[in-house]
Amino acid sequence: MAEQFPFAFDFSKFTQGFDVSGFNVPGFDTFFKGEMPTFDFSMMQEASRKNMAALMEANKKAVTGYQALYKRQAEIFEAAVAEAKDRMSEVQGQPMTAEAAAANFETMKAAFDKGLADLKEIAEMAHSANTDAFDIIKARTEEAFAEMKDAAEKMAA
Repeated sequence: MAEQFPFAFDFSKFTQGFDVSGFNVPGFDTFFKGEMPTFDFSMMQEASRKNMAALMEANKKAVTGYQALYKRQAEIFEAAVAEAKDRMSEVQGQPMTAEAAAANFETMKAAFDKGLADLKEIAEMAHSANTDAFDIIKARTEEAFAEMKDAAEKMAA
């Protein structure tokens, strides 16, 4: 039979000299009896897997939302450039009369109003992309806190 290492640590003998009856800290009595609650590594692994899945889903939502936003921005820019070219060709060569100035003012006002509407649309798209991603992370965070609470209750029981 192999000889046991003479300096091996024996936890049960280590705690024999301690009287913890008057020490009222939750969990310490089980520690000194050698009955530490075990840590559930599979629960942590599953929680990490769920966290990564939620992050990936949130990133996909954000990327999809921002791709749509950038596509819409390009469409708005192309339409604005085409509209400006059309207006410039109409105005070019016309004498500047009071009626022409009033018409140009109305055209500029309409373009400004359309620009504001487009800006609002882009802002709403960005807000939607951010909100969708945030909602996924928020739901996972709430789920993780519930899981931690359940695990703590199981350990306390």
